[in-house]
Amino acid sequence: MQERTEATKYTGVWPVMLTPFNERREIDWPALEKLVQWYLNAGVHGLFAACQSSEMFFLSDDEARKVVRFIVQIVDGRVPVVASGHTATGTSQQINQLSAMALTGIDGLILISNRLAQADESDAQVLSGLQQLTAALPEAIDLGIYECPYPYKRLLSDEVIAWCANSGRYTFIKDTSCSLPVMERRLRLSEGSRLHLANANSQTLLASLRAGCQAYSGVMANFHPELYVWLFENWRREPQKAGQLADYLSTAALAENLDYPVCAKFYQQQIGNFSAYACRSRSSQSYAASFYPEAINSMMRLGEAVKKQLSL
Repeated sequence: MQERTEATKYTGVWPVMLTPFNERREIDWPALEKLVQWYLNAGVHGLFAACQSSEMFFLSDDEARKVVRFIVQIVDGRVPVVASGHTATGTSQQINQLSAMALTGIDGLILISNRLAQADESDAQVLSGLQQLTAALPEAIDLGIYECPYPYKRLLSDEVIAWCANSGRYTFIKDTSCSLPVMERRLRLSEGSRLHLANANSQTLLASLRAGCQAYSGVMANFHPELYVWLFENWRREPQKAGQLADYLSTAALAENLDYPVCAKFYQQQIGNFSAYACRSRSSQSYAASFYPEAINSMMRLGEAVKKQLSL
């Protein structure tokens, strides 16, 4: 395995991890271990635990920390692990919540942008809240921010991006702007700093890599992470194949609209990683009777053809 440096630690493909539940909606620990190994076998460069895909708003603080500790233990240093679990509203509660998560053995602690201010509050309040939390968190832990869409999407202002870059504390921003011009501007604001930009959007991914974006952290790495790994590692060397693969990934990513994360869990059950596709964040009761499973199967069959073309 290639040795990580300060410059490369937060680059590459970072799946937003699922949390497997059994039929009683309890955490399925054997399934979680299988999932971690599946990601690692695909060659991912890092893991993002206790995020929205993990249904973190539907986990207790104790459950979230137990999940993250378990993941860190299974990974055993093979790739970096970052985690959030940042769901609280009150500032003091957020400090306690994040400080406890920082002790789980993770490499990076990810704050959630919509926890920094209410939807009707200004960007100035976001920056103020961010500065307060940053000052209260352990200096030894790397920090990041995720523009989580739930319960509302709060995109970061240029002032916040610049402050994060200049602070020296922030290493990872999961960008959900889905806008190449926004990402290009953010890359300029963070140039020369420790801050790495992780694009969550498949449709803009290749263009963002060409622009200097350093990572992908999106939901589709729960279906075919090895294809994202190939794209990240080979887009410069084989631009024609990369363009063809990006076209497939861009189209395939529309599957996120087929009742995610149920569809991802259903797929994980089909390949033998999960015992069930139960969710806490939404009902999965009617999923199997819909057309969604066959749509996912079609997407994956096309993906297998793409893998053969790339000799994966």
